[in-house]
Amino acid sequence: MRPFPGVGLGLDVHRFGGPGPLRLGGVDVDYHTGLMGHSDADVLLHAIADAVLGASGLGDLGDHFPPTEELWRGVSSVELLGRVVEMVSQAGLRVQGVDATVVAQAPRLQPYRLGMVAAVARALGCPPEIVSVKLKTSDGLGLTGRGEGVAALAVASVGPAGGTSAP
Repeated sequence: MRPFPGVGLGLDVHRFGGPGPLRLGGVDVDYHTGLMGHSDADVLLHAIADAVLGASGLGDLGDHFPPTEELWRGVSSVELLGRVVEMVSQAGLRVQGVDATVVAQAPRLQPYRLGMVAAVARALGCPPEIVSVKLKTSDGLGLTGRGEGVAALAVASVGPAGGTSAP
């Protein structure tokens, strides 16, 4: 068994053009289009799930929920993250902290940030105090700056289920 706490990094990017709603961090965002993807395309939750899986030594989201399987078409990313938490728990681990960043030129996401933190914490089964969600633009550069899509990055820390949370 590898030493813990482990740290994992997650990244996800989705293009605009999906049927909607635009869902980020488990929250519906008022916008004229959604993101394209096999599931609900919630880039924030996908990045967090990948970070948690990586920190736990359990692979990545595509290993467990491949986009080639119809079972996962349109599935809620909150459900996927819940399943990831179950896998982590079965491995004798728990999430100790998450720090995530959403990169989008539009829409304006600040009004949704606290809702995202609360939804992520609920999905992870942890207190909101150990979840950080930051919102950034890319100053008009790249695919997010041109308004083509949204990107998210996340870092997660996991440790033994009986351990204490990081400060």
